[in-house]
Amino acid sequence: LQTPLTSTVANNKKTDKEPRVTHPKTDEQRQRLQEACRDILLFKNLDPEEMSQVLDAMFEKFCTEGEHIIDQDDDGDNFYVIESGTFNIFVKVDGTEKLVGCYDNRGSFGELALMYNTPRAATIIATSPGALWCLDRLTFRRIIVKNNAKKRKLYEAFIETLPLLTSLEMSERMKVVDVLSTRVYSDLQQIIAQGDLADCFYIVESGQVRITMKRSRTKTDQEEEEVEIATCSRGQYFGELALVTNKPRAASAYAVGSVKCLVMDVQAFERLLGPCMDIMKRNIANYEEQLVTLFGSSPEIEQQTA
Repeated sequence: LQTPLTSTVANNKKTDKEPRVTHPKTDEQRQRLQEACRDILLFKNLDPEEMSQVLDAMFEKFCTEGEHIIDQDDDGDNFYVIESGTFNIFVKVDGTEKLVGCYDNRGSFGELALMYNTPRAATIIATSPGALWCLDRLTFRRIIVKNNAKKRKLYEAFIETLPLLTSLEMSERMKVVDVLSTRVYSDLQQIIAQGDLADCFYIVESGQVRITMKRSRTKTDQEEEEVEIATCSRGQYFGELALVTNKPRAASAYAVGSVKCLVMDVQAFERLLGPCMDIMKRNIANYEEQLVTLFGSSPEIEQQTA
């Protein structure tokens, strides 16, 4: 009996023998492609040789307003990175198409069907003329899925120990591993800044992270000081607050010594961590109690009730 992971490894042995796909590019195209791929989390754990092969294999596709890039229930052919353009995401609910989100000149889509050998989970329609970079299914599976199999092996035991994820099924926990990337920070380096817009969620793999919040020194003094409100160590998480409340960052985070974090982007957070939301909301209530003790109030993190 083959598990999805052993079947992936078997497939990888086959795809290792496949000829490598190369689409020639001008220097200008290569530069645009590298810029479009700079923040794609799926590529963050690739080594330079793997990344070079991915860039070689990608090809450019221009699309027109109203064009269907992928259709729900179709087989997956390509993974797409957006260089420019806007796109709507539709999912069929009880036979009718429901708009569930959109992309605005950045991001990527189409990885799920290729990763898990499943039909397309949504329909993506261009709402403006745009440019996409496409990676074919075979190259995606040979490099990205193989890389993820190594990552699963590396992080499977660690993910199992995280209390936050206990409400997830094993298969869901493994999907969390698939979308995580690793970031390393040096002593005193700022990881997130209070007031910034939130795009990521962090789990501490090693080291410690100091969480601070600004407050005025006195009621009449405009000068602010940073007060430490918490410390996070291995297995603990931070950065979820702004994602849950849809507000800017309520606090800053700094590395204490050398720190390694697992990072998940906001789209994956919303897609995969829905079942963990109750735990996070309970923790937000705990934050508020701590802040009332420290500051006398906690206006910065009141949740939206819209």
